[in-house]
Amino acid sequence: MKLKEMNNKNIAIVGAGLVGSLLSIYLAKRGYKVSVFERRGDMRAKGYGGGRSINLALSNRALRALAEVGLAEEIKSVAIPMHRRVMHDRESNLTFQPYGKEGQFINSVSRSALNIVLMNKAEELGVDFHFEQRINHIDLDKTTVDSQPSTVDSKFDYIIGADGAFSVVRGAMQITDRFDYSQDYLDHGYKELHIPPGAAGEFKLEKNALHIWPRESFMMIALPNPDGSFTCTLFFPFEGTPSFNKLKTDAEVSMFFETTFPDALELMPALLEDYNSNPTSSLVTTRCYPWVKNKTLLIGDAAHAVVPFYGQGMNAGFEDCRILNQMLTDHKDDWTTALPLFEQTRKKDADAIAQLALDNFIEMRDLVADADFLLRKKIEARLHQLFPTQWIPLYSMVTFNDSMPYSVALETGAKQRKIMDAVMKKPNIEKIWESLNFGEIVDRLDSLNT
Repeated sequence: MKLKEMNNKNIAIVGAGLVGSLLSIYLAKRGYKVSVFERRGDMRAKGYGGGRSINLALSNRALRALAEVGLAEEIKSVAIPMHRRVMHDRESNLTFQPYGKEGQFINSVSRSALNIVLMNKAEELGVDFHFEQRINHIDLDKTTVDSQPSTVDSKFDYIIGADGAFSVVRGAMQITDRFDYSQDYLDHGYKELHIPPGAAGEFKLEKNALHIWPRESFMMIALPNPDGSFTCTLFFPFEGTPSFNKLKTDAEVSMFFETTFPDALELMPALLEDYNSNPTSSLVTTRCYPWVKNKTLLIGDAAHAVVPFYGQGMNAGFEDCRILNQMLTDHKDDWTTALPLFEQTRKKDADAIAQLALDNFIEMRDLVADADFLLRKKIEARLHQLFPTQWIPLYSMVTFNDSMPYSVALETGAKQRKIMDAVMKKPNIEKIWESLNFGEIVDRLDSLNT
């Protein structure tokens, strides 16, 4: 019997964002009838409103999933490779840090452009999208979706919540017995700003890099776009000095950028317009368990929203889709076996990337311009060069190794940090580091791993 004849289940996905759209492709390819419900209008018809996007850093985990559904090359063709971080200090001096070894890079990609590619592909495969649908109720016992306005049959074989950090589907689970849930907000929010292209469409900053203005308690980043512009994101405290709450007038905003981000300010002619018109948005980490109740599943941010400082939120969500699809294959589309296994497998990895993302916020805003930190990274790069399979930097484990679970990367990174803390305490380390016994350092990691 053909797969399409066997898989006659009717699946509802709530949320037509990146994860929901990709998952609908996977499931349609398996032969399922898939209906996607989305609260917003169709961005392909209504256009995309900026101001809250945070450009996406597409890396190996997401590319592996996109490759499985035949979209990796199409997406890479409109993405911009970023080979390194470029750090800008208050005096406009630059320092540099490569992301990995030569040939390794992450990709800047437009959230909306990627979402549109995914939705178009899903519709080609027969997925039904239902936009401007407000979900009134999810019945976990009857597996029904009550949305308004809708003419869609509300009874489904399975419901999947891919509706983000403030998931309606998860909300239905939260009122059930023995459901654990937490949400933790950062004291920082974010605001999207913009650097336009030059008159001839040229890039005003280095094109193939992620730019960071680290300022200890806050930071700004900029990612390139194909038209020569950069999408900037200011990560800034809500309260205190300085903070969003303190910058209330145009004069205060202008003075702050002039003294804090001088080289960026001269490239931002619409700073005040962007600052005043774009919303100030919050940053939240959500954790919950279980992800499965009866025949309803949570996936992506609905199950494990993370802050964006490792660039892994979308990558983790796409990896969710790939692993769920693999488990359905391994268990011959037996959902009663695959779903519990999926949540058990992915929960520890979701918790790990949440912690890694929080840790990386501190690294990006406080450390990337610090001399000791940059030296530490040089030593780790040399270790990786000399012992490429034994010492892999944490960033590379997370970003470039799509077969290593996040939880293993977190555990290994903690061991490496303990060893490097001791190395950095050596007297005159900045002068003697090239003569270190690198083999002995790697042996310490091997002993911790045994």
